[in-house]
Amino acid sequence: MRVALFTYATQPRGGVLHTLALAEALHDLGHAVTLYALDDGRGFIRPPRCPNVRIPLEGGRGDLLDFVRRCIATYVAAFDDAAPRYDVYHAHDGISGNALATLTERGRIAGFVRTVHHLDDFGTGELAALQDRSILRARRWLVVSPLWRERLAQTYGCAADVVGNGVDTQRFSPAPAAERGRLRVQLGVPAGPLFVTIGGIEPRKNTLALLEAFAHVRRTQPAARLIIAGGASIFEHSAYRTAFEARAVELGCAIQRGLHDSAADLCETAQVIVTGVLRDDEIVMLLRAAHAFVFPSLIEGFGLAVLEAAACGTPVIASAIRPFTDYLSPADALLVNPCDPDDVSAAMQRALTAQTAQRARERGPALARRFTWQASARAHAAVYAKCCEAYCA
Repeated sequence: MRVALFTYATQPRGGVLHTLALAEALHDLGHAVTLYALDDGRGFIRPPRCPNVRIPLEGGRGDLLDFVRRCIATYVAAFDDAAPRYDVYHAHDGISGNALATLTERGRIAGFVRTVHHLDDFGTGELAALQDRSILRARRWLVVSPLWRERLAQTYGCAADVVGNGVDTQRFSPAPAAERGRLRVQLGVPAGPLFVTIGGIEPRKNTLALLEAFAHVRRTQPAARLIIAGGASIFEHSAYRTAFEARAVELGCAIQRGLHDSAADLCETAQVIVTGVLRDDEIVMLLRAAHAFVFPSLIEGFGLAVLEAAACGTPVIASAIRPFTDYLSPADALLVNPCDPDDVSAAMQRALTAQTAQRARERGPALARRFTWQASARAHAAVYAKCCEAYCA
């Protein structure tokens, strides 16, 4: 089939990384896939191994609503005059979903598929209306977890197919114990317990609660460090980041910006390292070197980084809420109350024990093998085939 996949950015967020990996897996199955993304000039976290088109996005960030409108208009303008012909047009977010809804209304395409990774709470107003439009105008709906299938049915009356997520176990794999020290030197991270999270500093990721838990851990593990990687987002979280930095000062946690380039530049004084967006290979190195991956998130579509950390044999600490509990058992991860920093800190301490580390190295890769991009691509292809039949009818 000729398939066009659409995502709102090239910078790494869960939905963008899902779209990139899915496009590659469909390409590997023999489908004629093209990956489309709006690009502010920074490009993908790694070069896609399938045909891809990066549509330049001009201008700065500005107001969120104005930014979203400009993104939608940029996508529409790129396709409105002469839309390439595909059997399936598949949007993975509200921005590309609205663009495809407009193209459908103008008769440029027959319809589109929409993956809903999660729903944002915009309350009322135009952003909420745009989210609704991107979903309700689709011809078919996909989700990555049973939780969001239920939420879509409750909120919109849509019957969605669960297509799952995947992990590349060739890239994400356990590091031999002797190699962890070398990885930390490469990353410029001093010795001591190392806790890693991905997603930046924002309310949905519950980063303030994680900071509180980490401060508790440091009372008995003064050499511990917390690395907060990632953080690319179209949303404005400056007030939350300011609160985070102020609380870090109160807790005596010095913050370092970015990873150092070499062991010679190791910073022995900073306890919290905020890296920003990292290269793909650096993310893999971090997950392999960490003593634990800590993810007390409050809202997720699936939690792709959890799967990647598990594949590396790294102990995982995750919120004891759905969607995590849909695929994680207490034997797979340390499940915690994300709103209780004491519970999170106790799990971080348990993650440092030899028993927990050994269990993670045994169960994590086995868990990851249950979720392959090949299986996800086949599930998508089955849905696409039904869409093509409906379009023909």
